[in-house]
Amino acid sequence: MVYLDNSATTKIYTEAYEEMLPYLLAEYGNPSSKYYEKANNSKVAIELSRERVSKLLGCSIEEVIFTSGSTESNNMIIKGVADFYHHKGKHIITSAAEHPSVLETCEFLVEKGFDVTFLPTDCFGRIDPVQLEREITAETILVSLMWGNNELGSLNDMNAISEVCKKRNVFLHTDATQVIGKLEVDLEDYPGITFLSCSAHKFHGPKGVGCAYLKQDQYGILTPITPLFHGGGQEGNIRSGTLAVHNIVGMGKAASITNDNLQYAIKSLGENEIYLHDLLQTKFGESISFNSDVKDKIPGILNVQFKGVNNELLLKQLAPYVSASTGSACSASKPSHVLAAAGYTIDEIRSSIRFSLSSLTTQKELDVFKEL
Repeated sequence: MVYLDNSATTKIYTEAYEEMLPYLLAEYGNPSSKYYEKANNSKVAIELSRERVSKLLGCSIEEVIFTSGSTESNNMIIKGVADFYHHKGKHIITSAAEHPSVLETCEFLVEKGFDVTFLPTDCFGRIDPVQLEREITAETILVSLMWGNNELGSLNDMNAISEVCKKRNVFLHTDATQVIGKLEVDLEDYPGITFLSCSAHKFHGPKGVGCAYLKQDQYGILTPITPLFHGGGQEGNIRSGTLAVHNIVGMGKAASITNDNLQYAIKSLGENEIYLHDLLQTKFGESISFNSDVKDKIPGILNVQFKGVNNELLLKQLAPYVSASTGSACSASKPSHVLAAAGYTIDEIRSSIRFSLSSLTTQKELDVFKEL
């Protein structure tokens, strides 16, 4: 059995799991408490994890706000900006190929009186930065565009998008869930990015934890937004709630391992993607076509169309040998809106499967396709 659904979730690093255990069994203090040792130890562990995550993202330690994952981060940022800055304008720009946690949040805001522009995409799910700039108006308060597409693997031109938003003085949020751990990300190189979302379980950390990046100004003040959660004022009054210390520790350790091994991971993912591409081409020939681009993409994601074969039935047949999916786990019951936005017909969409690798995937495991 080969696991090829790493865009949905990844296997936790053993070292991350082991580092988490003391904070479940012995060091269980609440980091928001004061004076006693267990609380202080938890607090120290949180800040070490924040430092590790900041190094992976290329940002300041203070700019990392822990959340339960990208879905919460996306909701918190988009709703938080909409509420805090609605007096400046009620226009938001996103794309038709975003993750459901972005699309449905924007649709919710439409019901609240906001004007949302859903940019079209090309056949690989990318937006045109020139069109983005044309759509920005005096009423635009936020642009929210994913860095790398979770179904096709295509990368938006974040350099160009960042420059457009900086030039037009508009906040830019990017859902970077799929690129963290698979590409080099240094937020100092993208001055136009104000907000970013990511999840630990996409780079071999635990589920249920992630972070939001909020950019500091020249005075060290985070870009203000309205909190999604109100309560105890944790995370600088941005995200209230008792911190899940064990999960945050696991995220920090996974971030550290990922950062240390990033070049190997990028190389391994690229080589194994080519290997899998060639295996599938040799095995299935003209019976398949590839929906993913061959360039400007996240390494390790292949979206493949098995012509005339229902993808759900095919996945069931493959299940004893290969773990894969039709696309986003967050909208698995629906035909892919990403492929629809990219211009595919409903029959083509219902014949398409996503294979997503991790740096732990081996070519020996991929050889299972030779036996099918």
